[in-house]
Amino acid sequence: MSDTTITLLILAATVVLFIIDRLPVAVVALLVPLSLWAGGVLDLGEAMAGFGDPTVLFIAALFVISEALDATGVTSWVGSLVMQHGGDSRTRLLTIIMLVVALLTTLISPNGSIAALTPVIVVIAIRGKRSPSELLMPAAFAAHAGSLLMLTGSPVTVVVAEYLEEAGGGRLGLFAIGAIGVPLVLATIGFAVLFGSRLVPKRTPATKLRDFGAHGKLLSEHYGVGAQDLLHRGAGAAEFMVPPRSPHLGDLVHRGLVTDSGELVVTAVHRKGQDVRDSIKLMVGDTILLAGSWEALDRAATDEGLIAVDDPGAVRRQAVPLGTGAKRAIAILAAMVVLLATGLLPSAVVGIGAALALVLLRVLTVEEAYKGISWTTVILVAGMMSLSAAMVKSGAAEMLADGLVSLLGDLGPSALLAGLFLITAVLGQLISNMATALIVIPIGLAAAVELGISPAPVLIAIAVFAAGALLTPVATPANLMVMEAAGYRFGDYWKLGLPLLLIYGAAGIFLVPVFWPF
Repeated sequence: MSDTTITLLILAATVVLFIIDRLPVAVVALLVPLSLWAGGVLDLGEAMAGFGDPTVLFIAALFVISEALDATGVTSWVGSLVMQHGGDSRTRLLTIIMLVVALLTTLISPNGSIAALTPVIVVIAIRGKRSPSELLMPAAFAAHAGSLLMLTGSPVTVVVAEYLEEAGGGRLGLFAIGAIGVPLVLATIGFAVLFGSRLVPKRTPATKLRDFGAHGKLLSEHYGVGAQDLLHRGAGAAEFMVPPRSPHLGDLVHRGLVTDSGELVVTAVHRKGQDVRDSIKLMVGDTILLAGSWEALDRAATDEGLIAVDDPGAVRRQAVPLGTGAKRAIAILAAMVVLLATGLLPSAVVGIGAALALVLLRVLTVEEAYKGISWTTVILVAGMMSLSAAMVKSGAAEMLADGLVSLLGDLGPSALLAGLFLITAVLGQLISNMATALIVIPIGLAAAVELGISPAPVLIAIAVFAAGALLTPVATPANLMVMEAAGYRFGDYWKLGLPLLLIYGAAGIFLVPVFWPF
C-alpha cells in the first residue's frame, strides 16, 4: 500500500476509535504516531516530534497558569464579583456570567474557566432560586466564544498560530484573533439572553455541588467555637473523621492540643454529634476540627488514619478569594501577557518561564503544577500532530484537498471555507475539537495552496469552526463538565447549540476574510 493509503486508513481508524469511545483519548493519540511509524509513513523522529514541539510545551504551561489562578483564589474572587453585581434580573445575571466566563477563558482556556466557575455558577443559581441548568450551558458556550478573544484562549488557536507562521502567513498577534472573537462573544451572549429561556431545558442535577462560601461560619456554629474567622488567607480549618483501624485510635486529644507535627491545633472534638471539652481517647466515628496552615491541612487530608469530611483545597478555593500567592500569580500572568503581546520572546519560552516563576516564587509546588496540567490534552495534541505531518508528507492532505477544490473550487474561496466548515462541524461534535482541527488543518492548507490564496483566512476560519463544538456533551470537556452539574441529557445541547454553530459558520465563511483577505 502507498503511504497515502496507509495514512488515510489510520485517519479513518482514529476517527472511529474516537467516536466509539472504547479506549481513552490519550491511548488513541499515542497509537497514532506508533501506527504511522510502524506503517513506514514517518520515521521515529518525525512520528514523535510532537512531544517535543514548543507549542505543546506552551499549552502545558498555560495549564499551570490556570492552576495557579484557581489555587490562589483568583477565580473565586472573580466569581464573588459576579455574585455581587448579578442581581435578580435574568438578563443581567446571564450577561455578566457569560461575559466573565468569556474573559476568563482568554487566560485559562474553556475547560479551565468552566471547571473553576461551575461551582460558583451553581451557587449563584441556588441563591437566586433558579435551576443551574438555566445558566451552565450558556456559560459553557460563552467559553467556546471566549477562546477566540486571545491567542492563549485555546490550544486550537495556539496550534493554528504555529501552522500559520510555518506556512508563511505571518505571526498571529496575541489579540489579533479577537477581531473575530469579539463579535462571536457578543452574538453568543445576545442569542442566549434572547432565546435561551426557550432553548435551554430546565433540569434537576442528580448530585448537587457544595457551596463553601459560608463554610467558615458553618464550622464555627457546628463546633461551637464562637464567631471567629476560621477561614482566611494564611490558615484555615477542616474537619476530619476517625475511620475503623485508624492508627490514631486511642490517641488522647483535647481542645488546644498541638499535633505531633506542630503544624495543626485541635480546635474541637465531637463524639456522636456532641461536643466534648474534656480529654478523650479517640474512637471510631469521632470527628475533630483541626486548624492551621492550608498546606498542613492538605497534608492531613492525605493521612490514612483520618478521613477529610471536605477537601481542604476545594474549601480554600471557594471560601478564600485572593488567597496566599494571588498577587504573585496575577503579576506573573500580567508579565506573560505583556511578553506575548510584544513578541519579544517565543511563546513557549514565555509560557515555560511563567510556569517556572510560579514554582520558584512558591505560588505552586511542583506537585501542584503537575496536577494542574491536563495530560490528556497534552498527549492528544502531541500525538495528533504526527497525523497532521503524515497527511502532508504522504500526500493524503493534498489528495483530499484536490477533491474538495474540484468539488467547490470553481465557486470561489468562500465555498472552500463552507466545505471546511461542514467537515469540521460534523467531526467536531463526535471527537474532540482539538483532534478535529489537527485533522482539518493540513487539508485546508493544501487547498489554499492549490487555489493560490492566503493560508491565513483558511486557518483562522478552521479555528472558528472548531470552536463551534456545541451540539453534544462529548464535543469538549467544557460541555461535559456542565452536564452533571446541571443534569442535562445528551440531546439537550443541539437546541441552543445548532443556531450558534450556524453563526460560527457564517462568521468563519464571511467575516474572517474581511480581516484576513484571501
